[in-house]
Amino acid sequence: MRWVEIEDYRYPQGWNDQSAADERSRQACRLLEEGKIVYFPQMPFNLPQEDREFLLSQKQSTFKGHKNISYRPTSDMLRGAADESPEAGKKLHDVMRRYSKEVTRFLADFLRPYAAHWKLDFASYRPLEEQNRDLPTHKRNDLMHVDAFPSRPTHGGRILRCFVNINPSRGRVWETSDGFDALVKSFAEDAGLKKFAAGASSPLRRPLKKLAPIFRAVGIKGTDRSAYDRFMLRFHDYLKENNDYQQKWTKYRLEFPPGACWMVYTDQVPHAVMSGQFAMEQTYIIPLSVMVEPQLSPAKVLEKMCGKVLTEA
Repeated sequence: MRWVEIEDYRYPQGWNDQSAADERSRQACRLLEEGKIVYFPQMPFNLPQEDREFLLSQKQSTFKGHKNISYRPTSDMLRGAADESPEAGKKLHDVMRRYSKEVTRFLADFLRPYAAHWKLDFASYRPLEEQNRDLPTHKRNDLMHVDAFPSRPTHGGRILRCFVNINPSRGRVWETSDGFDALVKSFAEDAGLKKFAAGASSPLRRPLKKLAPIFRAVGIKGTDRSAYDRFMLRFHDYLKENNDYQQKWTKYRLEFPPGACWMVYTDQVPHAVMSGQFAMEQTYIIPLSVMVEPQLSPAKVLEKMCGKVLTEA
């Protein structure tokens, strides 16, 4: 089963009982950590119809450095929108801020074990049609991959993403394949896991870690990546480049209808976006220390495979 459907988050039997609510939250975390997609047929938080209609009218910047319209909650900054008018820009900023806060409010209740510890990452709005989108190979969404961030190393923290399809008439189509364990058994060695593991204990890592804040200040990113982050970046690109994996592995089609919401650990679940327009997303980095089943995380799976700690910068 690729997804687990939750029909009504708000009024389940026993939800008002505190111990039942806490256990339900732990179970939701467990399902995600097992590599399931947790799916709501209807949005379980408030995104006003007025905001949705406004978003449908918004355009993305033509600058190719922006893959989506992004909102950065910690700095309250918006990037990637077409510069149509100051009024529209301000309203888009307000809508994205409200969306980020509302999703976070909902997830703080639904995924209680994570809420006090997560790092709030970017939100995004994806107004472009994904089918036949012209992007470089490593940025293509329609090629199967697991996520890794080139500019924001997680040091083993998990990438949790919550999506909403605000398209009023069309579903958003994903494909998935067999999970992370199967991927690494087949491809991790060829993708260079041993080399990255060997680099984890390199004497150069310690001075680079100390100098990382200076490098970041002058625009040089990634010097504080752990061996895990470096491998996952390579693995992301390797999978997209691997024709054998893209063409021959069994794929599973999922369609998320208008108004649906789904959440998934995209660093663990292989996925590709085949078609769809007008989706929103909020990302969280969840530390390993609050995992319900930490041994299932990509970092622990890789460390068990290579016999080395990979998550230290």
